[in-house]
Amino acid sequence: METKEILKKVKKIEIKTRRLSDHIFSGEYHSSFKGRGMTFSEVKQYQFGDDIRSIDWNVTARYNEPYVKVFEEERELTMMLMVDISGSGNFGTKQQFKRETLTEIAATMAFSAIQNNDKVGLLLFSDEVELYIPPKKGKSHVLRIIREMIEFEPKSKSTNINTALKYVSNVLKKKAIVFILSDFMDEGYEQTLKIVANKHDVTGIRIYDQFDEVLPKIGLVPMVDSESGQTKLVNTSLRKVRHQYHQQFTQWKHNFEDAFKKSGAGVLSCRVEENYVKKLLTYFKQRG
Repeated sequence: METKEILKKVKKIEIKTRRLSDHIFSGEYHSSFKGRGMTFSEVKQYQFGDDIRSIDWNVTARYNEPYVKVFEEERELTMMLMVDISGSGNFGTKQQFKRETLTEIAATMAFSAIQNNDKVGLLLFSDEVELYIPPKKGKSHVLRIIREMIEFEPKSKSTNINTALKYVSNVLKKKAIVFILSDFMDEGYEQTLKIVANKHDVTGIRIYDQFDEVLPKIGLVPMVDSESGQTKLVNTSLRKVRHQYHQQFTQWKHNFEDAFKKSGAGVLSCRVEENYVKKLLTYFKQRG
């Protein structure tokens, strides 16, 4: 893609998503996430009415009288956007591809964060970590993030969410807001997700196409696996074939919902042609 075309696309996404974040999401984002992070400030002598769960037992033992930890709200939060750029994202049968929808949602989240003077980072992944941009503030930083999401060409077409989660677990030292954006056509990430969600505020945003779910009855067609690159003839007229296809989709959906709910993380699913603005607002309001 030429630089001129990339800049044009960046500008288009900026205009659309910035308007959403300015007028719709900034308040909802603020009430959903601000003040969730608490950081240690000091210790003080225990006074009647203090929460006994805050007792610092090491200091208490040293001075032979009770001391409690004092925490304060973190004024600055960090948002990490983990975006799946594997081959299955380059699929869409309506207005746009799944990857384009993921990019728009991620851009909206990023602009909402900088509205609140928070840092934003980006991790692009396939079955490996393709690109990591450390969290920073500012509009120019967010525009760089959008540009990378548009133009970055992954080395691999496969997906491994577990690898991406392990990487984030290692690089993020302080509590962060983590959005994982993917179609979640993968499994085996449940344990690592629990570890990450135990430390960070995690939300999984699942984007899918109508034909990810239901195979249309259109006879014998060549189908290409977007991640393995293999082509095979599939007889879509057979009910058994369509049933197996739908079952696989249902299994991935169940894995996603089950893994995130068990780890205490948030979940949000949206079909490509659905209004993601409504879905995000509903999610934020429920959290708030």
